[in-house]
Amino acid sequence: MAVYQDTLTQQTRGRGTHHITTAVEHIVRASGITTGTCHVFQHHTSASLLVTENADPDVRHDLETLIARMAPDGDPAYRHDMEGDDDMAAHARAMLTHNDLTVPVGQGRLILGTWQGLFLWEHRYAAQTRKLTITVQGE
Repeated sequence: MAVYQDTLTQQTRGRGTHHITTAVEHIVRASGITTGTCHVFQHHTSASLLVTENADPDVRHDLETLIARMAPDGDPAYRHDMEGDDDMAAHARAMLTHNDLTVPVGQGRLILGTWQGLFLWEHRYAAQTRKLTITVQGE
């Protein structure tokens, strides 16, 4: 079994979803692996990863609305607010979602459903630079 690993640096515009499917697929192609798995891990406690609808942006907007209800900014019960109203909310949102994901690889490509895409979900207001490690393994 072969293993290939690379790092992806993603600049965000602040809170919201950032499409990373194309960048991850580029790494999968560079790996030369045709059948296996692709694991994506992001190194931050105030962002997350998701596989979701990539055709209608309203889905991602609605997910933002839903998570804002679960982890609202500036909740007076929060003690951790060193970096502003979005500080603890961003950590809670990351904890409620995923820090990593694994996608099957077939014929040298990610095997995703018709409407699926990979997204980095930024939970902070301000633009950030996020580091992701992509590991592809297989044959």
